[in-house]
Amino acid sequence: MSGRILQFGTSRFLQAHVALFVHEARQGGQQAGPITVVQASGSADRAGRVAAFGAPEGYPVIIRGVENGVAVDRTVTVTSVDAGISAARDWAELVRVFATEAAYVVSNMGDTGYDVGDADRGPQLLDGRVPASFPGKLTALLFQRWQAGGAALTVLPCELVNRNGQVLQAAVIALAGQAGAPEAFTAWLRDGVIWADTLVDRIVSQPLEPIGAVAEPYAIWVIERRPGLVPPCEHPSIVLADDLEPFERLKLHILNLGHSVLADLWKREGRPAGETVREILADPAIRARLDALYRDEVVPGFALRGMGTEAEAYVATTLDRFLNPFLDHRIADIAQNHVTKVERRIAAFLDWAAEAGEHQAPVLQAVVARNLTGGAA
Repeated sequence: MSGRILQFGTSRFLQAHVALFVHEARQGGQQAGPITVVQASGSADRAGRVAAFGAPEGYPVIIRGVENGVAVDRTVTVTSVDAGISAARDWAELVRVFATEAAYVVSNMGDTGYDVGDADRGPQLLDGRVPASFPGKLTALLFQRWQAGGAALTVLPCELVNRNGQVLQAAVIALAGQAGAPEAFTAWLRDGVIWADTLVDRIVSQPLEPIGAVAEPYAIWVIERRPGLVPPCEHPSIVLADDLEPFERLKLHILNLGHSVLADLWKREGRPAGETVREILADPAIRARLDALYRDEVVPGFALRGMGTEAEAYVATTLDRFLNPFLDHRIADIAQNHVTKVERRIAAFLDWAAEAGEHQAPVLQAVVARNLTGGAA
């Protein structure tokens, strides 16, 4: 049996990602989970959501979009979650479950989830009160588990932070040091806990009340291998990999690159203010230009890196995602911080491909010239 999963974060993303994967694994006969969802913040407006997680009838996830060129619209009732806990209200119970039952920690705490204030820096972190930050809470809970015997534990953060496992581990070890924790505890944090870097991707476009979500068909959870690491379940969307970089490159330089190319075209040609990705690609001329760009400039760049086959498959998946009839992804939103995005998504791709050999990419080079060098191309 894989053991209990503590999921920090009540977000619709985790409801339609990790919890859904575990549910489907359980439906297939695997001994995975169950999951306790932890509300790490003290937000009062989410109290009803926390209580709803314990309902035995589960919650709905509606999968809508395009998969392999075919429209999908189906509902899954997720029953892998059997309890919800508020860290602020139920700290003693959270400590008990974390110290004695948990086998995995999963988190998705948002863009500022790893921030730590002064209140969590010092000996008071381990005095029994509820820490303010997520890293502070995790440090205090791990200390309680270590004191209870230090059973094996795997931490699988899902925040959109590069090397998220390493970053979170470093934050916890630093807090333990500032709290004056024993060196044996710090050594256990380094060697007795498995901290995995992960990459997640799924558009979860809408919450349902009190819990549940609407999500696209595409989903992936890439977990970088570590000695002793076993994922919480087996699932087609869970990938164990020796290195996250190839997956990061596919997402950044195909899906994100395509978004920014469309945004550049939208800005330059003065297209409708509220136009969506799906709507701009309904223009046959625009679709032909994007198809040619992927075929003639993007896939060959990946091929120079030995990833041509993977890139072709990812392009097909990306176009399905772009054409999702249930998702209105406004290009005006994509166009925010456009210059920075062009640098990370396009210029960095050209540099990465050129390191491996001669790469002809006139359209992409023109986008870079317009935005980064002031050229008129």
